Amino acid sequence: MKLITSLLLVSFFGFSCSGNKVDKIYINAKIWTGDSSNPSASVMAIKGDKIVYVGNDASSYAAAEVIDLQGKRLLPGFTDNHTHFLSAGYGLASVQLKDAMTRQEFINRIKAFCTAHPDTTWVMEGNWDHENWGGELPSKEWIDSITGNHPLFISRYDSHMAFANSKAMELAGINASTVSPDGGVMVRNAKGEPTGIFKDAAMGLISRAIPEPTTVQLNQYFDAAAQHAVEKGVTHVNDMSSYGGWNDLETYRRAAGTDRMILRMYSFVPLATWERLDSFVQKNGRGDDMLKWGGLKGYVDGSLGSTTAWFHQPYLDDPHSHGLNITDTNLLRKWAISADKAGMHVAVHAIGDRANDFILSVYGEAAKLNGPRDRRFRVEHAQHVSQDAIGNFAKQGVVASMHPYHLYDDGIWASKRLDTSRLKGTYAFRSMLDKGVNVSFGSDWPVAPVDPMYGIFSAVTRITGDGKNPGGWYPAEKISVEDAISAYTAGNAYGSFLDGKVGILKEGAYADFTVLEEDILTIAPEKIKGVRVLRTIVGGRQVFLRME
Repeated sequence: MKLITSLLLVSFFGFSCSGNKVDKIYINAKIWTGDSSNPSASVMAIKGDKIVYVGNDASSYAAAEVIDLQGKRLLPGFTDNHTHFLSAGYGLASVQLKDAMTRQEFINRIKAFCTAHPDTTWVMEGNWDHENWGGELPSKEWIDSITGNHPLFISRYDSHMAFANSKAMELAGINASTVSPDGGVMVRNAKGEPTGIFKDAAMGLISRAIPEPTTVQLNQYFDAAAQHAVEKGVTHVNDMSSYGGWNDLETYRRAAGTDRMILRMYSFVPLATWERLDSFVQKNGRGDDMLKWGGLKGYVDGSLGSTTAWFHQPYLDDPHSHGLNITDTNLLRKWAISADKAGMHVAVHAIGDRANDFILSVYGEAAKLNGPRDRRFRVEHAQHVSQDAIGNFAKQGVVASMHPYHLYDDGIWASKRLDTSRLKGTYAFRSMLDKGVNVSFGSDWPVAPVDPMYGIFSAVTRITGDGKNPGGWYPAEKISVEDAISAYTAGNAYGSFLDGKVGILKEGAYADFTVLEEDILTIAPEKIKGVRVLRTIVGGRQVFLRME
């Protein structure tokens, strides 16, 4: 790519040096605008943080900088609709276990990490997957002898199950007499002793003993996560919190207005704290388009991989279990209806079909009780749904906040858990779109990579990680590349109350966009996963440029 000064415009491109002055003009681009009235273009002009022109002839504009993109694909900046941003920032420097494919490799990586770090450091994140080695859950005996004085509490990649060593359980006061809390499970061995596996609400038994990160550490996590995200073309994230929501929000507020704020943030705090958020908003407003708040995140159930997602019918591999509702349903209903009445934006995690049906019924009740308004209720994940539920999403105008790359992992082993009739409603992208549901995409980072190329690849191909579904896992639910891009851009803008401002390239919208090394609209869909970002721009400011 070439940078050309405005003095050369006349001789090379016929642009006027005396026209309307702008800051930058991008030329020779393949621009996908997301704007149905002007779907494609080759030139875009930027002034300040806004787009002033998108088309094919910028002869009436003069700019200090002209960037020749040499035919590269330019897209609106991607939004990730669901991250745990600070945890992801921490995890970038923690032990990496997602691709540990055997029990021994899992142990070896933990040993190497513990050896390389001070002996009392907590070891967290990890993102392991026991299905990689056949489904056997780890036990404290695997690692106690190699972790030394490190307390260890590492998450399964879905964040609904975690594994502790004996040191961590000792610090948390966990023993054979400890009782599992409602909405959680502490797994025990044949002797009744805790194995180290804690599911959903039971994870709090350990996490209460983990020291709170310092302000300096939280700032470091943010900076690391932000840099990584923009390198993947992500210009806006919805954060569902890592450290109680309020610590996360304060971390973002410290960065706001500084050069450290290199992407847009929408910060959600726990639904249980809706009254605190209501008071906070009344005093502080809802932020601005770089950092906004006013969203609340709740939970109905857990995850499929941890067998804690809530279903009408039992699990095939655990016929005594329908999963868990990890929040008391009466409280959840009360919080959601009250928060909606106060004008807050409510988003609730639901994985299983029963969980989705429940929260849709709560949303319907809230709308009836509180009257009509532009509320944009969201269901986070909307993973296993019936056709009736899809119809209710559409009828009620509820946003399906979905995460397509999860199917790359789940498709390997989900048939152990669920029958075919339920699997047909898994990651039902095509059915959702066909019925007019507002669909948005993201990653659930660090559960899955923040890279939108991974999500687009999965939504379009539905290929699974074991290579056994080259034609797609339940291929009737495949969508087009353009549909997937729309879900990552305009769909997310709508789900974040930023429609018309981001996720689209048109006059008056923010100059948030990304440039790719290959054209994902024309290459083989199977290759999309490997496409890299060349540059990322947020509000007209270049925040990432690939140098090699």
